[in-house]
Amino acid sequence: MKLEKLIAMANQIGAFFEAMPDREQAVADVANHLRRSWEPRMREQILASLGTADEAQLKPLVREALQRL
Repeated sequence: MKLEKLIAMANQIGAFFEAMPDREQAVADVANHLRRSWEPRMREQILASLGTADEAQLKPLVREALQRL
């Protein structure tokens, strides 16, 4: 899958959980969702974007959640 699509999907998930009042719980829930719902290939591909210019496209909440995977 294209990285741009994965980033968009992850940001949509992050946008849903951003509404939670507890940011720490929101980060944990995003990480859990990605761990449970995404194929390993998808997770590996988006994790590889961390530390690259593509990382800037990720919402901060999503970036933090990815670092917990």
